[in-house]
Amino acid sequence: MSAIDEQAAAYVAARAAGRWDEADQVALEAWLAADTRHQGAFFRAEAAWAMLDRASVMGAGFAADSVQTSPFQALAPRPRTVTRRQWLAGGGLIAASIASTSLILPALNRQRLRTEVGELRKVPLKDQSIASVNTDSALDVALGTKRRDIRLIRGEAWFQVAKDKARPFVVEADTVRARAVGTAFGVRRYPDGAEVMVSEGVVEVWNTQAPDTPIRLEAGGRVFMPYAAQPSRAEYAPETVDRRLAWREGQIALDNDSLAHAAAEFNRYNSRKIVIADPELGDEKLVGWFRADQPDTFARSVHLALDVTVRIDDTRIVIGGE
Repeated sequence: MSAIDEQAAAYVAARAAGRWDEADQVALEAWLAADTRHQGAFFRAEAAWAMLDRASVMGAGFAADSVQTSPFQALAPRPRTVTRRQWLAGGGLIAASIASTSLILPALNRQRLRTEVGELRKVPLKDQSIASVNTDSALDVALGTKRRDIRLIRGEAWFQVAKDKARPFVVEADTVRARAVGTAFGVRRYPDGAEVMVSEGVVEVWNTQAPDTPIRLEAGGRVFMPYAAQPSRAEYAPETVDRRLAWREGQIALDNDSLAHAAAEFNRYNSRKIVIADPELGDEKLVGWFRADQPDTFARSVHLALDVTVRIDDTRIVIGGE
């Protein structure tokens, strides 16, 4: 049994014992985020504990509804009482169960990916695909034997999909779905819909409320699809797709975009926010490529281009005004 599996078993056993507080949760989340192997080990330990729970239901008279039958439910303490001796023994039982079930559980291949503000991650998935995750984003990955499912909870990600005709790769953003077999495409989630942009190959996009009207996108194509069942129109715009995916290199690319749009993009990546003091300035159009983590450089360029006042301090950047 590896040290990683032993640590995962210890976390699961501690949660089950009811000795769990906010500090424990923070420590667990940090451990999970540190290495994708930790995530796999934790899910295996969860599954092993669920198996132990089902055995205890059958042999010890626990109520069936007190058992967590899925290893992927919310991380919450179980209400049953476990003594310290049971807790310590339980960790060993989990470790043993992990070893005995490792041949069947990897087929589940679940991962949870998160990024903080300003953080970009490039994560290899277990099917040889790659997920590039943009700032302040969250997604769940479930690589099954018949389909590969990604749920984009918030933010944006770009996927280099490994070819596997037997297992379509499907990204979910609310009611919007994007399906591919082996290609490269990005999905960004907005409050009212999702944007899909294709870098390579072909992607099929549809709304689950109108599944009979899918849109086929080829490389260089993009579409914004509302969550509500409304008509959507695809466009072939390879230059736009390249600019919108410039975040993968830590860049923000502007091509006749408004100052308001540019400020919103920079604010996605930085804790020091850009504020436009004069609303009329928000409509001014700008062109250029900038580092996403250098809003002050952008603001100085705005000062020169528009001849407006710019004030920069430790907490914010104010454009315009007195």
